Amino acid sequence: MDFTIIMRAGLATGTILLFAAIGEIYAERSGILNLGVEGMMLLGAMAGFSASLATGNVWLGLAAAMIAGGVLSMAHGLVTIHLQADQVVSGLSLTFLGTGLALVLGEGLTGKTPPLVPTFSLPLLSQIPFIGPIFFTNHSLLVYVGYLFIPAAWYYIYRTRPGMHLRAIGEKPEAADTMGVNVYRLRYFYVFVGGCLAGLAGATISLSVSPGWYSAQTTSGQGWIAIGLVIFAQWDPLRAALGAYLFGALRRAILDLQGPAILLGFTNPLYINSNFGFFLQMTPYILTILALVIGSRAAIRNRLGAPAALGVPYIRGERGL
Repeated sequence: MDFTIIMRAGLATGTILLFAAIGEIYAERSGILNLGVEGMMLLGAMAGFSASLATGNVWLGLAAAMIAGGVLSMAHGLVTIHLQADQVVSGLSLTFLGTGLALVLGEGLTGKTPPLVPTFSLPLLSQIPFIGPIFFTNHSLLVYVGYLFIPAAWYYIYRTRPGMHLRAIGEKPEAADTMGVNVYRLRYFYVFVGGCLAGLAGATISLSVSPGWYSAQTTSGQGWIAIGLVIFAQWDPLRAALGAYLFGALRRAILDLQGPAILLGFTNPLYINSNFGFFLQMTPYILTILALVIGSRAAIRNRLGAPAALGVPYIRGERGL
């Protein structure tokens, strides 16, 4: 196996999970569990692909993807923040809604080629031995954006006043409200931000990493993987980024195991590939179950270090919104 190729592929595929996971971190840090990431990603992939194809402008395609994901997330916000409905049920419904809309509106897009996100190498940085060929050579612009987005997201959450307000409404919304922070408004905002980033993650697939529109197979459960990464990263952007890139590299490594399988004497050279691939395909469903269990059990959330008010509707007496 070529380590450089595996790591480069991990960075590209991991960027998809990176945007979706950090978007979910923002939403969950505000106290709103959104299990509709898969649906928002799929709608974003379709909207970005369609808009880029129709306008001939990939930047408008990315903007359309983010808007589509953000608008869809507002349905979840309305149901869970305003109507105080169960967040797990609403999130699952959002996945079905986003998937259905994407499949209907994406009819006829398969096989077409829109403008794609440009790929290039960074001058000077790409010449650094070992690091340059992996991190800075012939990557999509979105991969480089991801590099900057990771520290920016961490700094925003832990080192800024808006980030402090974000953590406050997810931990102690009553205290934040007492201090004059508008809990409802901020929760709507961060649910919207999470939706926009999920839509961008979807467009990263259809306009960059795996260009094309392949209906329900476009996202292949990566929305659920992103939700699982948030839990394993303990709601921290840096850990989520590391998990995203490692998982992306793992997917490529499994493909490259076909060669060693021949050397080990398997009559079917795809033996190792297919068996590891089988477990990899199970991952979204395992993480779905995990997310459902954690989302419905306050004790488990507390032990994992989740925001204290995650999944708990905030009711502010008679003042409403």
